[in-house]
Amino acid sequence: MEIILKKDVANLGYADEIVNVKTGYAVNYLIPQGFAILATPSAKKIHAEVLRQRAHKEAKLVADAQALAAKLAETTVQVAVKVSESGKIYGSVTTAAVADALAQAGVAVDKKDITLESVKELGVYEATVKCYKAVKGACKVEVVAE
Repeated sequence: MEIILKKDVANLGYADEIVNVKTGYAVNYLIPQGFAILATPSAKKIHAEVLRQRAHKEAKLVADAQALAAKLAETTVQVAVKVSESGKIYGSVTTAAVADALAQAGVAVDKKDITLESVKELGVYEATVKCYKAVKGACKVEVVAE
């Protein structure tokens, strides 16, 4: 029996795939649990149209993410921190501080999407920003004394 998966199912397939399974498995488990729908000709047409529209939206999101990554590559932000006489900083520079500095520079990024190596001294560091799924950007973070 052919079904269209609505959710990922272990050892069977991923969401939006059309797979063949035994009738009892589909009727007694997958369809009642909401993991799949029956792959009728009309459901297949609807499924194809949804995939086409999703691909169009996905292309736009990827293009926007690539534009953001290009903007990030040109951006250098400064983060001011308190330092000791020896040049070591008190605490560390967090992703929230980098996100705030990027927001002041005109680039809105969520702090959860920023990856920053351990910053313990003054200097220039590189922060990696996840823009969208496989699209990543990098910006320079300059740590300066307050």
